[in-house]
Amino acid sequence: NEADIVLLDITLPDTNGIELCAEIKRAAPKTSVIMLSNRSERSIIMQCIQNGASGYLLKNATIDELHSCIRGALSGNIVFCNEVKEIISRPSHNELSGIPRLTKREKEILKLLTEGKTSVVIAEELFLSPLTVDTHRKNIIRKTGIKSVSGLTVYAILNNLIDINEVE
Repeated sequence: NEADIVLLDITLPDTNGIELCAEIKRAAPKTSVIMLSNRSERSIIMQCIQNGASGYLLKNATIDELHSCIRGALSGNIVFCNEVKEIISRPSHNELSGIPRLTKREKEILKLLTEGKTSVVIAEELFLSPLTVDTHRKNIIRKTGIKSVSGLTVYAILNNLIDINEVE
């Protein structure tokens, strides 16, 4: 019996919450995990999302942000409190200099992937064959090194390929 949602602290007495998040997602892939922490380092936030977290909230988030994020995560979205949105929307100099170049078509497909669309749906929308979309998708994964749609969503936000306010 899987839980719908887990609120998980990063700092736990006998384990690391980031690793525990990955274990929860392996054991119960449909369970949404929202990380709750005082840690505001962007690298930690990114690590949590890459390990399958559905969101990241700082412990000073408002009750309204908490409610909104829980609703969003249960709907299958990646969610952040406002302060975390600000943190991840300011790329570091290292990240800016290391951005792989995506073609206009790859950026278009990436945006549609972040909306949760499948290769078949994207192919229909863009009048392409699903095989062509899959080739673009493989190129995006090769260039970015990111395999999950949630990771690609964060990548797209960080690199201003999609507006953070479009992701709710």
